[in-house]
Amino acid sequence: MYQLIGTKYLGEYFVLRQGSVSGVRLSASKFQELRDAGPDGLSPPWLVEMAQQTWQVELADQPIAGNVLVRPDSPHGYSRASYELNLGCNYDCEHCYLGLKRFEGLDWPDRERLLLTMRDAGVVWLQLTGGEPLVDRHFRDVYTYAFELGMLQTISTNGSRLWRADILDLLVTRPVYRLTISVYGATADGYDKVTRRPGSFQKFTKGLAAAVEAKLPMNLNLVVTQSNAHELDGMKALADRYGLPYHVYSNISPTIYGGAEVLRSQDPSYLRRRTPFTGCNAGHTFFHADPYGKASICKVGRDPNVPLLEEEVEGLRRLGGIADRLLGRQGGCTGCTLQGTCGTCMPLVQLYRKANADLRTYCQHGN
Repeated sequence: MYQLIGTKYLGEYFVLRQGSVSGVRLSASKFQELRDAGPDGLSPPWLVEMAQQTWQVELADQPIAGNVLVRPDSPHGYSRASYELNLGCNYDCEHCYLGLKRFEGLDWPDRERLLLTMRDAGVVWLQLTGGEPLVDRHFRDVYTYAFELGMLQTISTNGSRLWRADILDLLVTRPVYRLTISVYGATADGYDKVTRRPGSFQKFTKGLAAAVEAKLPMNLNLVVTQSNAHELDGMKALADRYGLPYHVYSNISPTIYGGAEVLRSQDPSYLRRRTPFTGCNAGHTFFHADPYGKASICKVGRDPNVPLLEEEVEGLRRLGGIADRLLGRQGGCTGCTLQGTCGTCMPLVQLYRKANADLRTYCQHGN
């Protein structure tokens, strides 16, 4: 198994290491030196020194082949992507933006093709999400293959399966970049009310403790609803007890279909004003792939999309234009004098409109 990754990222070249937040920028000539090295080419002195100083990796008298995975120099410039393995979950959270939770997805050969397409698009950082990705039948295959392709992976999970030996072994031996774990309460009563699955709090705490003991890198998303708002201080104390960074997530969004049913879980006293939306790189250097291999600009702006298994990497050239159309202010937002301080992107506005949501949940005019 390789020790380092040489890759292009946003027009520049880097050497990275799985499981590490450290990276070293390279000149184009040094990256070319790595690419041109034959099967017997030894690691050059500059790489030996870099590896030792940055990661304590010993490459002296070691060949580049087998130690450094040199990724293809992609012309497409997509540095990040998210992959929704399925829409299914072992929870039934009252606030879930997915709506219908279906355990559907591609068979393995098509998933393999999808990951190769992501690699060819230039994807270095890959978020695995769902549904709950750890319950997906091909999770281990997807994670392992993406790792072999030199992608640094973040996993968004509820943590309920992190205690399993096979999962822990996978994430330790093939180091995960980061786990982002959702927290739905500080007690079994509050947590299980949100997930609507008795016993889920016990599985979560068991998984979190196992991940901490394994020293996996992680941060927590503290999700606030009407059912568990009284436990927010307890959720913060849980994070502090383990010394984990956290983010408080309190604004509930409609489902991906524009469904309003989940908005009932919003605690009005925790509805927070969003930071001004000044644009993003969705569709230009980032894309989202759903369980069927359809690429969209993000998890919110899902239509129009590109069928990657049919059009492959060349189809992504259309995403930039799609993003520009979707992100432009339109409808009732055209000409709004508050645009400069609005914190809601247009695709999310459209979902709120479909849900006939109260203006206060997404628009400053509601206040």
